Amino acid sequence: MRDLAQRPEDVPAVFADRFNSGDLSAVHEVYEDGAIFVSNPGTPLTGTQARQANAAFAGLGLPITVRPRHVYTTGDLALLIVDWEIDGTNGDGEHLHIEGTATDVARRGPDGRWRYAIDNPFGVSATGTAAR
Repeated sequence: MRDLAQRPEDVPAVFADRFNSGDLSAVHEVYEDGAIFVSNPGTPLTGTQARQANAAFAGLGLPITVRPRHVYTTGDLALLIVDWEIDGTNGDGEHLHIEGTATDVARRGPDGRWRYAIDNPFGVSATGTAAR
């Protein structure tokens, strides 16, 4: 499993690696304390609610593929625009296809590692949902 990102452009790959491992505690390490996870457009969650929503997302049991499109960094902050996709057949035999373009914010912590401060998987989409 990948170490936490040393560069902002690596945060999506670290997230995907940990997400695909199925280790939710490893996924949570990619987020700073107090981070926001936007599970559905207009619904920012923090703390336990954010962890539960992310767990439901991972609970689909399908891998995520990420393709960073843009990374804009100033000091210890970075804006990440990332295309992502979850596609496959889940354990119930149902085919799922979910995709989006995330608009995320990462911050370099005191340890020099980059973590999500805001994870907004559907960016400006008004119709996406994280899990069915």
